[in-house]
Amino acid sequence: MSTFLNSESILSLFNKVKTATNTEAEKIIDNALKLKGLSPEETAILLQCKDPEILNKTFKAAKIIKEEIYGKRLVIFAPLYITNYCANNCLYCGFRTENNGLKRKRLSLKEIEAEVRIIEDEGQKRILLVAGEDSETSNIDFLEGAISTIYATKQGRGEIRRLNVNVAPMTVKNFKRLKKTGIGTYQLFQETYHPGEYKQTHFGGPKSNYQDRLYAMHRAQEAGIDDVGIGVLFGLADYRFEVLALLYHALELEKQFGVGPHTISIPRIEPAFNAPLANQPPAPVSDADFKKLVAILRLAVPYTGMILSTRESAKIRNEVIGLGISQISAGSRTTPGGYKYSEQEHPESEQFSLHDSRSLLEVIKDISHLGYSPSFCTACYRLGRTGKDFMDLARPGLIHKHCLPNSLLTFKEYLIDYGDAEARELGKKIIQEQLNEIDNPQRKAATVKRLKELETGTRDLYF
Repeated sequence: MSTFLNSESILSLFNKVKTATNTEAEKIIDNALKLKGLSPEETAILLQCKDPEILNKTFKAAKIIKEEIYGKRLVIFAPLYITNYCANNCLYCGFRTENNGLKRKRLSLKEIEAEVRIIEDEGQKRILLVAGEDSETSNIDFLEGAISTIYATKQGRGEIRRLNVNVAPMTVKNFKRLKKTGIGTYQLFQETYHPGEYKQTHFGGPKSNYQDRLYAMHRAQEAGIDDVGIGVLFGLADYRFEVLALLYHALELEKQFGVGPHTISIPRIEPAFNAPLANQPPAPVSDADFKKLVAILRLAVPYTGMILSTRESAKIRNEVIGLGISQISAGSRTTPGGYKYSEQEHPESEQFSLHDSRSLLEVIKDISHLGYSPSFCTACYRLGRTGKDFMDLARPGLIHKHCLPNSLLTFKEYLIDYGDAEARELGKKIIQEQLNEIDNPQRKAATVKRLKELETGTRDLYF
């Protein structure tokens, strides 16, 4: 078993706190507002609590914490699938190796370039590169070429300024090569931290090795990758167990490397072509429990980014954004080559079904109506504010003085280059409202000056 994650210990912790009172839960929520995070025991108490009043207080606290640290902004990105070949046989995934009905595809560098041009034409500046886990078709040599191609591709005013990756675990040696390509965050999901469920879910292929996957982030950080992103596919095991396991993983990384995960992803299982568990999840998570786990995670790991994908419907996404989400995908496709055609036309090539089919522009309008601003900012990565350096600024609240102005600059740039009349009108209002939240007069004046420079054609301005 792992030295930092023991399933029996997690289960015994739930048993230990089962008699916790509402008064104890209220005290935990109040202390969480100090932005110090939660211990596993405190997290377990909130996860066990079913009282509607306590849950409502948890939601309110999560909203306060989210806006205290991240403001009313949402980082936007698009996933780019470059291959659906996979050596694993995960029963929840359309890419699984025994899915003989899946139409397999690995994009050529020219096809990757074509996909990037379409993504850039939408106004995206951040991409999450995704590849099926196969050592032959998505090895480090291919990934290096793909990443180089993505960064080199320009379309009009479009360019990709930050590229994160979600690819198979590597050796330290290959993680070092991946680091040199200029990636941002390396993202990998354990899928489920429950050893028993993991064994029943993963048959064959390198992914069937629970321990190897569990320690992948250790190898990535040993290789010098500052920012790593962990995640769970909710629906495979009890969501309460998974939330605690995520917290233990975050605490382990902070203990060993001085900084926890940069992001946590929280996808729920969605139907997938010829994937039996995707259509009948072992431990389905209701919408109510999903909102609860999002809010509790925000209290538990206040400075860690939380990512919400287009697996969720527009309605659910709009409802949980205020409970702690800091990053969302928009206009997504889960098929190699999918940006060239409607996802619905090629279900035999996709990893899973999407519930939010809105375009990037539609998402931006909708979140603007909710009072949020999109951010395409990549400044921290490009200026070296990553890993521990980022957290050293985030914890005392100093990162906010960079994030808010930069988000407004990237929003304005998007509106000028890609927005329609409605988006520009909405954006103008949001930008003015959030400008008033910049409390430093000099930084506010500098932001106003740069906003005007964007109107004259200058691009890529940041602090």
